[in-house]
Amino acid sequence: MASRIGLVLFMCVLPAMVAAIRPEKNPFSVKGRVFCDPCRATFETSATTYIAGAEVIVQCNDRVTNEVVYTKKGITDSTGTYTIDVNEDHKDQVCDAKLVNSNHPTCNEVTPGRDQARVILTGYNGIASMNRLVNAMGYMTNEVQSGCADVLRQYQEFDEDN
Repeated sequence: MASRIGLVLFMCVLPAMVAAIRPEKNPFSVKGRVFCDPCRATFETSATTYIAGAEVIVQCNDRVTNEVVYTKKGITDSTGTYTIDVNEDHKDQVCDAKLVNSNHPTCNEVTPGRDQARVILTGYNGIASMNRLVNAMGYMTNEVQSGCADVLRQYQEFDEDN
C-alpha cells in the first residue's frame, strides 16, 4: 500500500516539479532604449546620446487593486538598449517599463513624461511576435549643453515650413 501511495505521489509531483523549474519556451522580450537629452528638449534630437548602465524595470500591477504583482530589472548596454525577458503572461495586469537610475554623472534628471512606457505582456491580443518594443525613456542634463540652440532651431524652421 505504501509503495502505491509513493508511486502515485511520484507520478503527480515529478511532472509538477519539472513544469515549475522549466522556463516557458517563448518568453516575452521587452526591448527599449534610455537616452540623454543634453538640450533639455524633452524629446530625442540629433544631439541625443544613449546611456549605458542605466537601470530599468518592468513592473506589472493588478488591474483592480493596482498592487504591484511583478517586477524584473534590466540594465542598458553600451548602446543604451535594454532587453528584459519575461516568462509569464500578464493578461490581467497593467505593465510598464520604468526608469530606475541613470549612472551618467551629468545626465540624471528624469525627462518629464518620459520616465515610463506601457508594454502589453500577453499572448491573447493578436500580436504574433513575442518581442515587445517600448518607447524610449530618458534623462536630461542639469544644464543645456552648447550647440543646442542650433539643434532646436532646426525643429523651429521645420515647423514654420509646414
